[in-house]
Amino acid sequence: MRKSAAAALDVCGVLVFVAIGRASHQEAASLAGFATTAWPFLVALAVGWLVTRAWRGRAEALVPVGAGVWASTVALGMALRVVSGQGTATAFIVVTCLFLALTLLGWRAVALLVARRRTPAAR
Repeated sequence: MRKSAAAALDVCGVLVFVAIGRASHQEAASLAGFATTAWPFLVALAVGWLVTRAWRGRAEALVPVGAGVWASTVALGMALRVVSGQGTATAFIVVTCLFLALTLLGWRAVALLVARRRTPAAR
């Protein structure tokens, strides 16, 4: 898988998370509001890619890349929300962990299954 495709899937996961979250709270559909909500998680996602060096190895690897990117995106994303005065209620943290696990780890799990199906069994 191309690194750009892997990065795009991760970014899409974060943006879908933000869009669903804002819609579920009837937030105004403004670009500024969307960006305000998204930036902590996008920055954290980028840091996750840097820390795991996802661009150098297999960005689609579930472990350690996927797990590291997910953990960084959740933990640093929440920290950036705190320092920027945005909320981090317990329920929000739980939903964030679950949704980002589904998206950031989910596509990697599917890629792993597809790769295993394409690889002929060792004889």
